[in-house]
Amino acid sequence: MSKLAIYGGKIEVPKGLFIPYPKITRSNRKAVNRVLDREILWGLDTPEVKGLEREWAKYVGTKYCLTTNSGTAALHCAIHAVGIKPGDEVITTAYTFLASASAALHHNAIPIFVDIFPDTHQIDYNKIEERINGHTKAIIPVHIEGMPCDIDKIKKIARKHNLFLIEDAAQAHGALFKGKKTGNFGDISIFSLNGTKNLAGGEGGLLNTNNDDFRDRAEMLRTFGEIPERGKPRKYNAYGMGWQYRNNEMCAAFARSRLKTLDKENKRRQENAAYLRENLSDIKALIFQKIPQNRTHVYYLFRIKVDPSKIGLDVNVKKFRMKLQRALQAEGVQADEWQTMPVPGQELFQMMEGYGYGYPWTDVHTRKRIKYNLSEYKITQKLLDTSFVMHSALCYPNGKKLLKHFVNAFHKCFENIDDVLKVDTSIPLKPIHGRR
Repeated sequence: MSKLAIYGGKIEVPKGLFIPYPKITRSNRKAVNRVLDREILWGLDTPEVKGLEREWAKYVGTKYCLTTNSGTAALHCAIHAVGIKPGDEVITTAYTFLASASAALHHNAIPIFVDIFPDTHQIDYNKIEERINGHTKAIIPVHIEGMPCDIDKIKKIARKHNLFLIEDAAQAHGALFKGKKTGNFGDISIFSLNGTKNLAGGEGGLLNTNNDDFRDRAEMLRTFGEIPERGKPRKYNAYGMGWQYRNNEMCAAFARSRLKTLDKENKRRQENAAYLRENLSDIKALIFQKIPQNRTHVYYLFRIKVDPSKIGLDVNVKKFRMKLQRALQAEGVQADEWQTMPVPGQELFQMMEGYGYGYPWTDVHTRKRIKYNLSEYKITQKLLDTSFVMHSALCYPNGKKLLKHFVNAFHKCFENIDDVLKVDTSIPLKPIHGRR
């Protein structure tokens, strides 16, 4: 057996073989340089921004698209667009990025969380209705990791209770549910253009809708609360609260150039995920996400759970995951953490201080009624305790040339499992790059 790299053995993954994401191409550079040559960098109706909005609306299949400067901003615009008010409650999943909930707080609304299914990692729609009350105004399901949730069942619940449906598709560009693209099921939807996302724009966000009023209200929040009137002098008159959430030309140009290769790159992610699943299937301690037949996964993240009991080990699962993770990283394998606790476990929700003085939970009845009890999100916590993720490793142009070394590293670790169990977990993990 080969000696583990964490103990001084040869590193399995050759240096320089792993190509970070996104790989900047000549066409990407040309697109950004086109902006500099044009010397139009910002504004309401700039050519790259408008071009991206037009092309993304067509790609998703909606009437409208608005760009923003982040996925979080797009979600805040969506919450305003459907008419969420202070004190209103918005239901979302406990397993997501903070913004799925904090965007509601930005509008003085209150997030309410639901646990997940253990096999698909998606929001457990069976638990949604028990969270609905007279204060509930919307559901924000998240197509987490790049796989659509069961949006039909959630849409049925939303319609039954007269709730707005806001799709958080920040991680699911091009993913399909029953052959239809995510972002085209709800009243309104959002995507992120953060540099780690399947459609990387550096930074930015996208908001999609078929509703004229929602589009106009979202644009008002995006632009200082003003109502832009094309072809007329600016009035400098805010009709309500607003922010500066506009995107910029260089990020929009970069995203447009990458939209041309999105489907090709998603296909590579799928091929890479299939390769890993097939070639790691003989390691019984590894468990992969279940993908229902009616969904197409685009693998923003590839999450692997571990269960040491399946190979006869009676050890703490979280500690085992941490030891294995460090051993794999020493071999050159991407084995990252993405989220370490359910979102309601973060101090923001445990302390409920918000903006200060307890806003937006200030109402005494709200404070008495709402408690973010972590015992209600046990499945989410277990998932995060017992798994790690890959991201860039699955992304184009990485492929089998790299992943065969990953597979070898996994087998090397499990062939030396007694040595893995001795790994010092105080060794720091390598940080995952990029944020939403």
